[in-house]
Amino acid sequence: MKKILYISGFLAMILFASCSDFLENNPRGVLSEDDIVTPETIEGFMNAAYAQLGNDHYDSPYSLWPFGNVRSDDAYKGGSGTNDIQVFHFFEVSNNIRPDFGELDTFWYNSYVGVGRANKALKALEQISEADFPLKKTRVAEMRFLRAHFYFMLKIMFRNVPYITEDIPVEEYKTISNVALTNEELWNRIAEDFQAAADVLPETQPQVGRATQKAAYAYLAKTRLYQAYTQDDNFKVTGINQQHLQEVIAATDKVIGKATLEPDFANNFLPGSYENGPESIFSIQFSDNDGTLYGRLNFSDVLSTPQGLGCCDFHKPSQNLVNAFKTGADGLPQFDTYNNQDFDYKNRNANTVDPRLYHTVAMPGLPYKYDPEYVYVESWVRSPGTYGYFASLKENVAPSCSCFVNIDPFYGNSKNRIQIRYADVILMRAEALIELGRQAEALPLINEIRQRASQSTGRLPYANNFNIKTYVDGVNCNWTQDFARKAMRWERRLELAMEGSRFFDLVRWGVTDQVLNTFYAGEKTKRTYYQDANFDAQKEEYCPIPLKQINFSQGLYKQNPGY
Repeated sequence: MKKILYISGFLAMILFASCSDFLENNPRGVLSEDDIVTPETIEGFMNAAYAQLGNDHYDSPYSLWPFGNVRSDDAYKGGSGTNDIQVFHFFEVSNNIRPDFGELDTFWYNSYVGVGRANKALKALEQISEADFPLKKTRVAEMRFLRAHFYFMLKIMFRNVPYITEDIPVEEYKTISNVALTNEELWNRIAEDFQAAADVLPETQPQVGRATQKAAYAYLAKTRLYQAYTQDDNFKVTGINQQHLQEVIAATDKVIGKATLEPDFANNFLPGSYENGPESIFSIQFSDNDGTLYGRLNFSDVLSTPQGLGCCDFHKPSQNLVNAFKTGADGLPQFDTYNNQDFDYKNRNANTVDPRLYHTVAMPGLPYKYDPEYVYVESWVRSPGTYGYFASLKENVAPSCSCFVNIDPFYGNSKNRIQIRYADVILMRAEALIELGRQAEALPLINEIRQRASQSTGRLPYANNFNIKTYVDGVNCNWTQDFARKAMRWERRLELAMEGSRFFDLVRWGVTDQVLNTFYAGEKTKRTYYQDANFDAQKEEYCPIPLKQINFSQGLYKQNPGY
C-alpha cells in the first residue's frame, strides 16, 4: 500500500508541475554531464586510460612477444608443444593464420578500450576550464599520447584500422570504415597526436610513468620511421620517403642528450631501483604489495617463466638468434656465416660472442638472471625435444626477488616493461641517416651502442668468451651505405632481441619473406614442426582483421588482402 501511495504522489507531482520546471531539474540519484566533469573525475578517466596499458592478457599481450618475436626468426613459441596455444604456433610457422582467431579479436578489442578511455578523458577535458583545472593542457597532451600509442600497436598489427577520436559521436562509430584513411593518412593521424603531445608535455613529470616530452618525440620518430617505408595496397615496400626520414632526424634531435644509455646493458632489465632508469624513455608501470590480491603484475609475459621455476616455458630464443651473437676474430658480427654452425651451450668457449647474448638468453650451466643461487639446468625446460634448452631473460626476474609473485599456476613479476628506450632512439636515428645517404653520421651512433655492449660484462664473471669491437671505416670494414645498412639492421636485432620488435622491423624494411623463408629452410633440418612453414609475401605481413569485428561492423570493415 505504501509503495502505491508513493508512486501516486510522484505521478501527481509530474501532472501538476510545469513541463519546463520538470525538464530543467535533474532527477534525484542521476548525475548530469556537469556533475561528472570535475577535476577529480577527470583524473579518474585519465587513470583508467593509463591503467589500460597493463590491462592485457598472456594470450593477447601488449608486449607483442607472439607477434614480434615468435613470428620472426628470434623465438620459438615454447610451452608443452605445438598444440599449446596453437594460434601462436600458426604464427611461428606462418601457416593457417585465420581471421577467426579469438586472440586477435581480444587484442583488437583491448586496444580499442585504450583508445576509448583516452577519448573519454579528452571529451571530459573539453568541458572544463583551465581555471578550474590548471593541468588541462598537460593532461590533454598525455591522453593524445596514450591514444596514439594504442593506435600505433593496432597499425603495425593490422595496418587497416578505423580511426576514432573524441569528436565522433558513438552513434557514428558504425559508419567509420577501417579503410576510410589511406596508409599515409592513418600514419599522419598517429603522428599528429604524438606531435601535439610533444608540443605541450613537460620534460619531466612529478609522477613516474606519465608521458613526457621526450617520450612523445621518441614515439613520433618511430611513427615517421615506419611511415617512411611506403607500401602499396598489397603491403609491398615501394620506396622510402625522404621527407619522413628528415622528420625522424628532427624528432630524435629533441631526444638526443635528454636521456643516456645505462652503463651496463643489464640494468634495463632489472627490477627495483633500476626501473625507470636513465635509458627508459617510456615504461609500463607494474607493482606488487599494493593492497590488491596479487598486485599489478605484468600479465603480458607471465608465460615465459621456465618450467623449473613455475610455469610455462613459452617465448624461447631461437638457435638462429643465439648464433647471431657470435663474433669473428675482428670482433664484428659474422653476417654471412653466423648460422653455418650452431652455438653450443655445452662448449661455449668454442665461439667468441657479443656479451648481450648472456643478458638476453638463459642457458644451462649458467646463473639465471645473474643469481648464483639459481643455476639454470636442463631439467627446467618443458619441451627440449621441440624447442631446445634456451630461455628468455629480459622480461624475467630472479626467483629471489620479492617482485616474483606466485599466481598459481603461474609466476608473474612486477618489474616495469620499457616501451621505448634510448638505445632504440639512437638506432632509429642511425637508420634514417643511412637511408638518407648520410651513413658517416650513423657510424658513431651504432658504435655507441656497441661500445656499451662491450662494457656490459660486470655481471657475467662466469663467461670469458667475449669479443666485440666497434666499426672502424677502412680498418675492419668499408662503411658504405650498403654495409652500414646491414650493420644497423644487425645491431637492432641484437640490441632489441626478444623485446617484441623484430618482425615489425622486417615488415618495415620489406624483407620479411626473404629473411623468414631462409630461416625456415634452416629450421626444417632441425625441427620437424617447421616442415610446412612458409611465409606468404603480400599477405602475412599483417594480421587478418578479426572476423568478429567485420561481423560487428556488418561488413563495413574490409579484410586484409589474402585472408
